[in-house]
Amino acid sequence: MTNRRDFLAACVRSGLACAAGALVGGGASRAAAAPPGLGLRPMFPDPRRRIRGDSSVLAAWRHGLVPPAVAPLSRPELPVRRSLAERFVDLRRHFIFEYYPWYGGPPRYEHWDQWERVPPLDIGANYVPRLGAYDVRDQSVLEQHARWIAEAGVGAIALSWWGRGSYEDRAAPLILDVMKEHDVKVTFAMEPYADDRARSFAQDVLYLVREYGERRKFDAFLVLRDEFGNEGPVFKGFRCILPETATDCRNVTRSVSDYTPDGEWRRQTDSVRDALRDSFDSVTLLADSLEFKRTPASGFDGIGIYDNFIPPEDYAGYAAGASAAGLVFSFNVNPGFDSIEPRTIPGVCYAPQPFAPPTDGLDWTRSEDRERAAVRSAERIGASWSATQAVQTDPALNDVRRGFFLVYVNSFNEWHEGHAFEPMKDYADLTPIERAYAYHNASRGSYRLETLGTLLRVAQQDGLKRTA
Repeated sequence: MTNRRDFLAACVRSGLACAAGALVGGGASRAAAAPPGLGLRPMFPDPRRRIRGDSSVLAAWRHGLVPPAVAPLSRPELPVRRSLAERFVDLRRHFIFEYYPWYGGPPRYEHWDQWERVPPLDIGANYVPRLGAYDVRDQSVLEQHARWIAEAGVGAIALSWWGRGSYEDRAAPLILDVMKEHDVKVTFAMEPYADDRARSFAQDVLYLVREYGERRKFDAFLVLRDEFGNEGPVFKGFRCILPETATDCRNVTRSVSDYTPDGEWRRQTDSVRDALRDSFDSVTLLADSLEFKRTPASGFDGIGIYDNFIPPEDYAGYAAGASAAGLVFSFNVNPGFDSIEPRTIPGVCYAPQPFAPPTDGLDWTRSEDRERAAVRSAERIGASWSATQAVQTDPALNDVRRGFFLVYVNSFNEWHEGHAFEPMKDYADLTPIERAYAYHNASRGSYRLETLGTLLRVAQQDGLKRTA
């Protein structure tokens, strides 16, 4: 593999140990209560249908292996640090939209047909996107996405990736081409694309670096710079740290088919670092996990939490646990959760997933309730923004000590789960047929992206004010 340092040179020539320590290990005796209403049915991935299954966090939660978040200890005031914009000259790149390249157009309408929906008007979402049931391979769609992302102030996306040769992999070259033209960098979120995908994890990471970094001379590939100037790629995995078995509401226990022992993960993560040692200062590998014993044992550098059901008020306790385990951490900015449900109930253990943040008595046919949900969603964006910035800029915790700052924004366009920042149609623009499906669109369909954009502008301006 080309040494990236040589390539760039050629271009130039032409904390909280006591309180947090109780969290390390996360045994069942200290397990946190599972989020209410999430149901008792373990969700397993189905790579053929791009169904992801439970995250590592939710899988462990069902098994009683997630420790409770705890309040950090009080301590003397610490020195005020420089603003984020002063610490990170490439601050835009440290905000990454989760991006889903799995949507297709007619005649198959890939993914818009999720959970028995019949596109193009009956789609697998509670909200109708402003662009309708689009094809992510349509260049005009991608250009509009890139404009929205760049105008909001986000500097990177993480492509949901389902293995070499997958639909999503084939869509990647055009996505990188378009994002490059709008100065948006691209990285990858490693999905559960096969039960034994951990065995090929190192080779798959190297494939992504080679195919979408080296061969393109790193024109669109995200190489993140920490506060100290060290540079390297960052990859986040989904369903990495899993229990070996799962038990459903009928007390039936079965093996978790994509369980990977910690030792196997360690061999893979070590292999990635060995292979890229001469090309980058570092490689950052994140797992979606709150297991603070197994995650470092598996060789991951830190945690990147995907789940929007974790309330922002818990970020501080889990950040303390990660820091005590020597891990960096990234908690997302999100608008909550509003998932579609299957029309045929899949078994006695099924329970619908609730709207988040908790909002009582929503009637989606009423404009007042749709607007109330939008207000709660905007509030969650602000709360998760404040909470993740607070823990990631706390001098007592590991992110600051390591010069690390990274915020995933969940998501740009995961429409199934209802947390897309991509603009939806204004409710007034829905057709009579679309209104008959009782979609949840707000009166102003761009409110989430506008809210995020305002927060990002303030973060950038803070640095400008301090250096003026």
